[in-house]
Amino acid sequence: MRRIAAFAALLGMTACTVGPNYHEPKPEVPAAFTAPQPTGAVDVDLAHWWTAFHDPELEHLIEIGLQNAPDLQTAASKVREARLQIVQARAQGLPEIDATGNGQYTRIKRVGGSDANQLIDQIRGSQPGGSSFSIPKYYATASAGFDASWELDLFGGVRRGVEAARAQTEAAEWDARDARVSLAAEIASDYLAMRGYQQQARIAQAEADRQGQSLSILQHTAQVGLVPQGNAIRQRTQLAQAQAQVAPLEGQARTQMHALAVLVGEQPEALVNELAQARALPPVPPEIPPGLPIDLIRRRPDVRAAERRLAAATAQIGVAVADMYPKVSLTASDALSWLWLGHFFLGKTLQLTGQGQASFPIFDFGRRRAQVAINKEEREQAYIAWRQTVLGALRDVEDALVRVDTERTSNDQLRSGVADAQRALGTVEAQYKVGLSDYTPVLDGQQTLLQTQNGLAQSDVRLRQDMASLYKALGGGWQLASARGSIEPAAASPPRL
Repeated sequence: MRRIAAFAALLGMTACTVGPNYHEPKPEVPAAFTAPQPTGAVDVDLAHWWTAFHDPELEHLIEIGLQNAPDLQTAASKVREARLQIVQARAQGLPEIDATGNGQYTRIKRVGGSDANQLIDQIRGSQPGGSSFSIPKYYATASAGFDASWELDLFGGVRRGVEAARAQTEAAEWDARDARVSLAAEIASDYLAMRGYQQQARIAQAEADRQGQSLSILQHTAQVGLVPQGNAIRQRTQLAQAQAQVAPLEGQARTQMHALAVLVGEQPEALVNELAQARALPPVPPEIPPGLPIDLIRRRPDVRAAERRLAAATAQIGVAVADMYPKVSLTASDALSWLWLGHFFLGKTLQLTGQGQASFPIFDFGRRRAQVAINKEEREQAYIAWRQTVLGALRDVEDALVRVDTERTSNDQLRSGVADAQRALGTVEAQYKVGLSDYTPVLDGQQTLLQTQNGLAQSDVRLRQDMASLYKALGGGWQLASARGSIEPAAASPPRL
């Protein structure tokens, strides 16, 4: 056994690691973003960017989602699975020891008048003293021992496998962080959309109430003959159109509540009572400087995950290359045996066995070489995927900056448009009251004001959603200090089968 151990140690010292060594690629990124940069930007805690909206309800929903969301539970399970694969890969390069044991009992019994029984009687009668010698009624054996086997990792196939498993685990951890980023942004987007629908419903209801009051006045004045009956009829039509806009907006707000509940891992109706009370949109959060593109690449979880998959694919080439080289395995076993013959214990024996075995691949019709080529192509695909992810990250920031800039301009224009529409409606209403015009300009002015107010409400939602998209594009939503804990939400209970 000492000789076998010494031989294994000698082989271990001469072992090498085949396959390419991984070097992290350097992304080609511009020196700065070209989209319009915010002026007067302030620093925002990207790890908790949603607090910049100063909306306690939004913060509460995101906090629940980061603890209970099914998507994060799935991501956490994948991380735990990947960590177990490291243990599995590492164990392939270590000895395997098994305990063995067995026992056997055989009973000898006379059957009828067979020749064997007659022979037994003759043997007994031929002995001095008659039957002093007797054939035992049974015999038994037992043994226990250990078997050990070890395939030496001479060419680093196991080491490359461990390297690949570690890289895959790190990729799974970055995927879990990216899931946090996406979840927070999706919750914020749905929440803002819900508040936007509620705001539009309030606008439509307020307009319907105002037009209802106008209809009441017109009906009274028409009855006394001060205005034509046609004005009241047209106002009634206008009122019906305004009232018809309320219910669909309330329905859309309700469906957004369902979406939010499912996102945070609750039943669709679980948040209706909590969110049914209409509230104003949260204030527009401050703009933040996007920083340098190279910093973005370091922060984006999806880019980091793609880079780790590239590292894993590179290590897998080494696993395939090592399979083309000879394999050496060592086995050793010891067994302690006991023997009983009838009532007599005949003793015990100890057996020690050691063996070395080597296998040399000679001809496999190109299977191993094809596997190496396959793994190289998978590495090339992983590199392309990484480059595509880098380009996508840069585009996300550029697009978000453009959307924020253009939506802010559009929002300012719509806000001015609402003020103009209100002044214009007041003017035509005053002219109508003194008889300088008919009722048609009033109806047109009401419709224009309602459309402009709805447009502003939609722009308010888009501007805030664009800000949330910018925070997401910058990789906000996770922090390195608590990254390990952040990927461990409460595990879901499996269903009973």
